[in-house]
Amino acid sequence: MSARLLAVAIDCADPVRLAQFWRSALGYPPPRRWKDSDGLEYTQLDGDPSLLFQPVPEPRSGKNRLHLDIAPESGRQHTEVDRLVGLGAVVLSDEERHPWVVLADPEGNEFCVLPAR
Repeated sequence: MSARLLAVAIDCADPVRLAQFWRSALGYPPPRRWKDSDGLEYTQLDGDPSLLFQPVPEPRSGKNRLHLDIAPESGRQHTEVDRLVGLGAVVLSDEERHPWVVLADPEGNEFCVLPAR
């Protein structure tokens, strides 16, 4: 028996705004919204993997324990970094000794951009 990954859930203050950033970053289709049995509204980007943005009242604190690694489908890594910064990301670290660049999305969630593969 095994399990399969359904979605990556991301806690955030503004699910609609953050979903828009990631939709633009990854080229996902328009988000869908749904409510749980308590009336809490989630925003979901269906893709591979799906990203689920769930509202939480508390701000992010500390370093991410889980992060996304992304790479451009074609083109150069730093061209992709520039595009993501234009969408609202911030470069946190770009060290020559590492093959990745660490960015933060508009809510401060860290992710890495690697070279195209």
